[in-house]
Amino acid sequence: MPITEIPAEAIEERHLAGTGPGGQNVNKVATTVQLRVDILALDLPAHVYRRLRSLAGNRMTADGTLVITARNHRSQEANRREAMARLDALIEKAHHRPARRIKTKPSRAAKARRVDKKKVRGQVKKTRAKPRLD
Repeated sequence: MPITEIPAEAIEERHLAGTGPGGQNVNKVATTVQLRVDILALDLPAHVYRRLRSLAGNRMTADGTLVITARNHRSQEANRREAMARLDALIEKAHHRPARRIKTKPSRAAKARRVDKKKVRGQVKKTRAKPRLD
């Protein structure tokens, strides 16, 4: 069950001929499905909309249209199902808030251990140096 119901007027579906090698079937059957979804028509909360824009990347146009192209399957119906599944997954992922990072500081003991390790390491490196003949 999708988190957000997608109104039918927000989706435009186009069928394109396949690209690349594949012979007669690719040349004569338009199995590729391109979904164009008007994200503004979904009435998403502002924080979900911002996350969706960043998740979509170059699949989102400047006017707020999300373009999803599915061409992995030989049938139009299978590509339609895949495109809708990808759309649902993207919207669902946008609904999940990332966990807030809690700032922490190293303890005084951890700082002291770090300095001690640096001193030991410096001594090891100093013993590698050529002896001075002063």
